[in-house]
Amino acid sequence: MNVEDIRPEELLGRAQVILSCEDIESFLLHKVIMVTGGGGSIGSELCRQIAKIKIEKLIIVDNYENNAYDIQQELLLRYGEKLNLKVEIASVRDRMKMNQLMERHRPNIIFHAAAHKHVPLMEDCPEEAIRNNIFGTYYLVDAAARYGVDKFVLISTDKAVNPTSVMGASKRFCEMILQSMKDSSKTEFAAVRFGNVLGSNGSVLPLFQKQIAQGGPVTITDKRIVRYFMTISEAVQLVLQAGAMAGNAEIYVLDMGEPVKILDLAENLIRMSGHVPYTEIPIIETGLRPGEKLYEELLINNNELIATKNQKIFIEHQSDISKEEIQEKLKILAAALRSKSPQEIKAAMKKVIPNYMDPKEVNQ
Repeated sequence: MNVEDIRPEELLGRAQVILSCEDIESFLLHKVIMVTGGGGSIGSELCRQIAKIKIEKLIIVDNYENNAYDIQQELLLRYGEKLNLKVEIASVRDRMKMNQLMERHRPNIIFHAAAHKHVPLMEDCPEEAIRNNIFGTYYLVDAAARYGVDKFVLISTDKAVNPTSVMGASKRFCEMILQSMKDSSKTEFAAVRFGNVLGSNGSVLPLFQKQIAQGGPVTITDKRIVRYFMTISEAVQLVLQAGAMAGNAEIYVLDMGEPVKILDLAENLIRMSGHVPYTEIPIIETGLRPGEKLYEELLINNNELIATKNQKIFIEHQSDISKEEIQEKLKILAAALRSKSPQEIKAAMKKVIPNYMDPKEVNQ
C-alpha cells in the first residue's frame, strides 16, 4: 500500500466514534452560522458538514485567503446557488472588524476555530499566541454577546490542561474567558476539548507519510511520548454535537479511548506502507521540542466529570470566574506585550494561568 493511501482512522487503535446526526441537524437547521478559521483543517471540515444541512447562511472567516478560497470553491462546486455562502477575509485580532461582521451577518451560531496551534512556533513567538488566541477570542466573545448570538462554540485542546506551553496556556485562557461569560448574556458559550487530530495540517501523520515516501528516517521527538488521537471527522462531530447540547460555559470532552504511543504510530505506519521499521525505514529521536510534554491530559479535575446523554461526551465541571478577574488578567498580558520581551510575556502567562508549568517539571 502506498503510504499516501493510508487513512487516519486505520491508525487509531480503536473503533471510530460515530455520533447521532439528528440533534445536530435540528440545531443547525435554518440558522446563520459563522466559522472562524474556516479554511483550516477543522474549520473547513466543519463547513463541509454544516453545508449538508438546510441552513440560512454560512460565513467563512479566515485571515489566510488561499485556504478560504479553496473551501469556498469546493462548496460552490458541490452546492452552487443552493448554499448561501459568504467568505470574509479578516483576523479575529481586529476588534472593529469582528463587530462589523456581527452587524453585517447577524449569526445565530459561531464556531471559533481560528487559532495559532503549533507548540514550538508559539514558544518562539509567544506574543502572537496571546494576540491571536487570547485577545482574538476575547474580542469575538464580546462581539457575540453584544449582538445576541445564540451559541458560541470554542475549539479547545487537551494541551490546555495543566499546560506546559504558551499555546496550551493561551487556549486555557480562552476557556476561562468563556467561563466568565456564564449567564451574563443571551449567548450560550461552550468549549470542546480534544486531542491530536490525525491528518490535520501540522499533525504527525502527514509528516511521517512524507518521511516514509522519501525513504526515511522517520523522526520522533521522544520514544516515550503518548498522545490522544482522533480523526478530523470525529473532532467535527464532537464540536457539532456539543454545540447542539444545552448548557452554558461548559467544557465538553470526548472519550477517545487510551492514549497512543507516537513510536507505535510510526512503526505501524511504516509496516502498513510495506516496509520494515528500523531496517528499511529508520526511526530516530530528535529530542523534545520547546513546550512539549511527554503525555497529555483531557481533564483538569478527574473527579469533576459529568455524564451527558451521549456516552462518548462528558462535561468537566468548572469553577466560576468573574469578568473582573478576566479583565485584570488581560491587563497583565497587555502590559507584557508592550514590553516586547518573550521572557516577560511568558512570566505574565504564568501569573494569569496558575497551573502553567515548565515542561521539565512535568516530564520528570
